[in-house]
Amino acid sequence: MVTIMNIDFIERLKSDVTAIVLQGETEHLFAKDQALAQFYPVFLSILRARPAWIEILGQQLNPKIHELFNANPALKQQFLDQLDQSAPQEEIEHTLNRSIVPTMNFLQTEAGASSQEAISHLLETHADSIQRALPVWAGPILAALGVSPLAGHSLNQEPVLEAEPIIVVQEERKTSFLWPVIIFLILAALTLFFIRSCMHDDDPQAGQDGQVASEAVAAQPASLQLSTGSNGEIISCQIGLNNPQYMEILQNEIKQIFNYNIGCGTLSSDAYHSEFTDQDTIPTVLRAIQGMPNVSLDWVGNQVLVRAATNAEAERLAAQIRSLAKNVTVVTQQPLNNSEIISTANSEAEQALASIKEDDVKALDVATALNLQIINFDTASTEVPEVNKLVLDQAAALLQRAPQVILKVKGHADAQGSEAENKALSVQRAQAVTDYLVQQGVDPAQLQAVGMGADQPVEPNATPAGQFQNRRVTFEVVNTETGVVREVDDEGVVEKTGN
Repeated sequence: MVTIMNIDFIERLKSDVTAIVLQGETEHLFAKDQALAQFYPVFLSILRARPAWIEILGQQLNPKIHELFNANPALKQQFLDQLDQSAPQEEIEHTLNRSIVPTMNFLQTEAGASSQEAISHLLETHADSIQRALPVWAGPILAALGVSPLAGHSLNQEPVLEAEPIIVVQEERKTSFLWPVIIFLILAALTLFFIRSCMHDDDPQAGQDGQVASEAVAAQPASLQLSTGSNGEIISCQIGLNNPQYMEILQNEIKQIFNYNIGCGTLSSDAYHSEFTDQDTIPTVLRAIQGMPNVSLDWVGNQVLVRAATNAEAERLAAQIRSLAKNVTVVTQQPLNNSEIISTANSEAEQALASIKEDDVKALDVATALNLQIINFDTASTEVPEVNKLVLDQAAALLQRAPQVILKVKGHADAQGSEAENKALSVQRAQAVTDYLVQQGVDPAQLQAVGMGADQPVEPNATPAGQFQNRRVTFEVVNTETGVVREVDDEGVVEKTGN
């Protein structure tokens, strides 16, 4: 009876949640359905091993699967690569992102409560069914996350009904199942060995206390992502850290070094480590970057990724960092293309919006997060890019909870075409973003669309790269409680009176 109950539980989850996620979908339905079916047991295995994530995910408006993979793009990509490739991966990832909230709602309903303890008990009760539904290829990925799918359970648990059918099943599976299991166990063991070695280097206490080691694996490493524009100015900045004191120190350093009064967006929760590897060297590294154009620095735990306008500049900066921070691994990467720049910026905006508490929505936080993204229109186009809709969806959910916030949507154009054409185009772009937000439920009274034409370029229009930067939308907000406009731009926060 227990086994039947477990199977019914997984099948019921698939039936209930998939129907919600795919409602209204018309394309790639089979691929999305299969991806969801493989995602559910992986997701539940992670929750079972990391009970703290039950509460963290339950508090988020739009959780994303990259959080489940410790914000490790390579590991997330490895997972996506195993799914059905007949649909674009971007669509599959979007579908999986949308499934997290209804899955959490399903678990709360099944557990009869939203508490971490109740849902953890539910997952333990149905551990056999979750284990049985896991794809074989998921084992090494879970092991790399510090999640052991074998903990307390064997892989091939079948319901014991009659003696003869059991013998037949075992004979049929002996040759087809034995080798995948052996290979899986070997890969899992090697991956766990590698993870434990890395943990030992990153956290000396891990070897002394098994509980500390487990928490270190579950937590996301402290992170700093910073990018500069063509004049060396900061164009995006994000900090993930569970240490308010050092967060403030780092914010002040960035503001002073780069004359960047806004400061970085912040992600502060128990999910992050409380310190960087070699964090005392970070201010000196930031001074080395000061004034350098088109640089991107990703400092995540004991890994540092550097990009620059040329490979030579990236290597020179990487060598400086290596001489300062002896305990980090510094690598360089080719400069991002426009598509990669947009994807990185939008991911930062999504994280910033997700960190805003639903019951404490501040106008400036929303504007700052929105300005981290890049809404880049095609030449002469007014269609909202598909890649920006996830960010705008998050913003819409927050704005509906903050009726006191008025959002000014400012459209911009490059210098191609006449002044009148550019003015009209910029208004239409601002209106397109405004209309999209209204479609997502935002009160039209909270939105104002204005067009700036080509009068406020952020880059020279002489090059395609400059034109790309200038075809954009920016945001400012008006808080009706104070009547003060606060515009967020590269010069800082500028206060103005009036609407």
